[in-house]
Parts: sequence; C-alpha cells; structure tokens
Amino acid sequence: MSESPSASRTKLRQVLIWGAVALVIGGAFLAWQRLKPQGLPPSIASGNGRLEATDTDIATKTGGRVLQVLVREGDNVKAGQTLVIMDTAVLEAELARAKAQVRQAQQASTTAEALLAQRHQAVTTASAQVAQREAQLALVTKEWQRAKELVAQGFLPPQKLDEATAQLQGARAALSAARSQVAEARTAITTTESQRIEAGSAIDTAQTVVKRIEADLNDATLRAPRDGRIQVRAAQEGEVLGGGGRVLSMVDLSDVYMTFFLPETAAGRVAIGSEARLVLDAAPQYVIPAKVTFVASVAQFTPKTVETTVERQKLMFKVRAHIDPQLLARYSSQVKTGMPGMAYVRIQPDEPWPDQLAVKLPAEPASEPSASSAAAAP
Repeated sequence: MSESPSASRTKLRQVLIWGAVALVIGGAFLAWQRLKPQGLPPSIASGNGRLEATDTDIATKTGGRVLQVLVREGDNVKAGQTLVIMDTAVLEAELARAKAQVRQAQQASTTAEALLAQRHQAVTTASAQVAQREAQLALVTKEWQRAKELVAQGFLPPQKLDEATAQLQGARAALSAARSQVAEARTAITTTESQRIEAGSAIDTAQTVVKRIEADLNDATLRAPRDGRIQVRAAQEGEVLGGGGRVLSMVDLSDVYMTFFLPETAAGRVAIGSEARLVLDAAPQYVIPAKVTFVASVAQFTPKTVETTVERQKLMFKVRAHIDPQLLARYSSQVKTGMPGMAYVRIQPDEPWPDQLAVKLPAEPASEPSASSAAAAP
C-alpha cells in the first residue's frame, strides 16, 4: 500500500529539519575543536568564559541638572579626574543663606557675651551696695541702741529715739533693696547665659548646614574614583537627574579577570594562586598569564553559555582568574572587556605547561610622547 503525498511531504520535512540541526551541531563542534588547543595533557583543565572587569557607576549624590560631561565613551581616565560638572546655582544660593545665618548667630553670640559681662558687673556693683548697706545698718543699729539707753536714762528727749528708729528702719529697707538688686542681677546672668548658649548652638547648627552644602557642592563635581575607561554615557548635558542618577559607567582596567567553570574532578585540585593561561577567541595566537583568585565552594548547574566535553556534567564550580595589574598597565590601550575565550589551569602543579600554552604576548604599544616633550621637539 503506497503512502499518501501528504505523508511523504511530512517525512521529507522532518528529515530536512533534523539534517539542519545536525549541521548546526556539527559546525559548532568543529568551531570548538578549532579554538581548543590540540593535544592537551590530562594535567590541564579548561573552561570557556569572557573577560570581565570591575564596573563603577558615576552617579549624582543629589538631584540636579547636568551642566557638562567632559569625557566620551572609550576615554581612558585617571583617578581624581573631573568627569561631570553639575549645575550648582541652587546650592550656591543655599550656601550664601547658610553663611548669612552663621554671621547672624555669631552676632547674637557676641551681643550675649557683652550683655553677660554687663550682668556680672551689675552683680559686683549690687554686692558692693549690699556691703555698704550692711555697714550703714550696723552703724544705725548702734546709734538706735545708744539713743534708746539715753532716752531711758533721761539724757535725751523721746523724739531722738523716734528719729533713730526711723533711721534704723530706713537702713533695713535700703539693705533689703540692695539684696533684691543682687538677686535680680544674678537672675539676669542666668537668662543671658541661656541666650549665649542658644547663640552658640545656632552657630554650630548654621556651620553644620554650611559644611553639608559645601560637601554637596564638592560632590556636584563628579570625579573618577580610580583609573579606568569610560564604557557608557547614560546622560547628556542639560538632563535633570534625581539623587543617585547615573551619568557614566567606567571599568577598572587594573582589575580584569575571566570567570569560567570546571567540573568537580578538576575544581577540587585547583588551588588559590595557581597559574592559569587565557586564550582569547579574537587573538588565539597569544597566551596571557593569569592567576586563580577564586574557586567556588558550592557547585551550580552548568550555565547555558558554558561548553562541556561531557554532557552529563550538570554541576560545575565557578573559577576566576585575574590578570596581573602590572601586565594590564603595559597593555592598557589594548584591554577590552567582554571578549570570549578559553581559560586553562594545571590540576597537577608539578607538570609543565605544554608548548602551545607557553606565555606569548603581543608587542607592547609605543608610549605616547608627553606634552612637555612634544612642546620641546623642533
């Protein structure tokens, strides 16, 4: 019994689909075989990964308008270099007001200090008046006692005693008034002292505001925290950003590494500080030295981007190999993150590296002449 035309077409379509899948898989396998160094000894383990570097966002501390962006994507920058200038008109107005408040508080403190000195002088004067009134009272009291005795003996008329009594009462009233003046002066000292303390607190508060605004003004000039390269320019001049708004992103070219994955049979034999070799897909003729700086203590499922030689290797350990910062400094203009490649490590440290993994670096780029030497050239 012959098959229907529709069934024949379905079978033909399935054959073509599976054939295309086989071609894709075969092509990928052949490409991987070409990139992989041939004849590696069992003492070498490998994994694929990408060059990465520490990313740093250059962001605003407070909201504002971007006034100037002084760098472009791809520019190399030095630590402390000015990258972005924010509009500071509002902050400068706030700073002027805060400084005026400082001066006002300082004037109030000066006035309180002068008034306090006056209050202390008033207490001194009132205390002297009290001493004088006490002496007068003592004298009047003696005169009253003498007049009383003489009137009783008949040597003086009674009106003399009345006069002495009046003088005694007047002296007592004067002493009481003098003591009241001392108390009032001391109360005034307490009040003025409180005013002086309040003025001092106002000075501290105003100066704190000034320091905060000055810090915000300093932070309005965004500088590079370290040497690196500008990767992304996320904002343009004139844009208004909120606090924490990203303007630029940069990478630290002194901290470049490759993250790759190894099976447990290899990861368990790789020590921190072990030598590694990196071969980039874009430059397979070069072999870059590196050192293992991290080996994960917990396995994870194999990421989809990781190629493994054995299909059943489902769990892998993350490994990270850093390139020497001094080597990176020599080739800083050629360092490019994101490039894929292969990482190789020795799981038997006593075994030598094979010849195809011997360190091979490109010629160092010529250093650019400095501005001073260029100016001195004829």
